[in-house]
Amino acid sequence: MLWIVLCVDKANTAEIRDKHLQPHRDYLQSQKGILVLAGATQSDDGTKAIGSLFVVNVDSREKAKAFSDGDPFTQNGVFSSITITRLRKGQWNPGAAEGA
Repeated sequence: MLWIVLCVDKANTAEIRDKHLQPHRDYLQSQKGILVLAGATQSDDGTKAIGSLFVVNVDSREKAKAFSDGDPFTQNGVFSSITITRLRKGQWNPGAAEGA
């Protein structure tokens, strides 16, 4: 089953985010077997990250939370909130994201 993990950054955590970016990327690489989609959410003008969004394919909310808990961004206090929501796959068009 699919789960959305939506994370919102705390204010003034850009330096913490930058410091832990490579470990975060390494962690995501290690989770390729369950990670469907990942990306930073951004301000409307695209100049700064304001959070993260993940879609993971795991069989329980607990496993989605464990994925989130393992992220170096979570472990180092980047996020003010993390919301986990089950997702039913509907339309799927990854080609629409090309060039984004």
